[in-house]
Amino acid sequence: MAELIALRTSKEREASSLSGYPMLLVALLAIVMAVYGMTGVGEGTGWLPVILVVVGVLLLILAVSGFYMLQPNQAAAITLFGDYQGTDRKSGLRWVLPWLMRKKVSVRANNFISERIKVNDLRGNPIEMAAQIVWRVVDTAQALFDIDDYHAFVRVQVESAIRTIGSRYPYDDFEHLEVTLRGNHDQVGSELRGELIARLSVAGITVDECGFTHLAYAQEIAGAMLRRQQAQAVVAARKTLVEGAVGMVEMALEMLSDKNVVELDDERRAAMVSNLMVVLCGERDTQPVVNTGTLYQ
Repeated sequence: MAELIALRTSKEREASSLSGYPMLLVALLAIVMAVYGMTGVGEGTGWLPVILVVVGVLLLILAVSGFYMLQPNQAAAITLFGDYQGTDRKSGLRWVLPWLMRKKVSVRANNFISERIKVNDLRGNPIEMAAQIVWRVVDTAQALFDIDDYHAFVRVQVESAIRTIGSRYPYDDFEHLEVTLRGNHDQVGSELRGELIARLSVAGITVDECGFTHLAYAQEIAGAMLRRQQAQAVVAARKTLVEGAVGMVEMALEMLSDKNVVELDDERRAAMVSNLMVVLCGERDTQPVVNTGTLYQ
């Protein structure tokens, strides 16, 4: 990026241009002058009609050759023999000297959706990514004279930025301890926009909005990663279940002891803990066994 920024030499400035409507009157006047002169030439009244015809034609060519029209959110870069003279952003009928060349540039917002790109995330897992960006030209001089084709430049830089951002973060983190591509869309999207703005500034282009349109594991590992996610989910669920069961068992023993409901020795306490853990952590409903004898039989 430093090399690209070092090559930037153009900077947009306002061009010296005129409204085309006064020159339209001049063109009409030139037509009238030429017609009047041709009438005099036909009558043979001397050199004055010839001069009127010549001047009228020259004025008409001069006026008509300098006309151009700009629509809203459209600009025209003005050059003189290849030298940049400025940019005209005023819409409507405009006029400059005929020997000044005009190249129109749209400064409207453009929407671009990238192709799906295969990227290795921070952990080396292949993933597929695609992004949608809204961009527009803010400096016509840079877009036209510092970059050969700014549309193609945008496409290439979007792909490069997606690869850069995709390799900075893991796709997913079940423990939610890291910033991930899947779990932090807003943060990652904001970072992608900043990366794109930095890359496209050399072309006089800014990015108004961007976000991911596709984000998934690559097909070759999608099945394996799905099983991994399922296993992690099962482990996390069981961990939560066991933590809750231990707390319930502890609470039950404390309440039995505090209220002197029953006195349990270590062996019976261990048996009770085992039975409660089976009841609370089992995946199926347990069948109770009623003890009709004593506590120890």
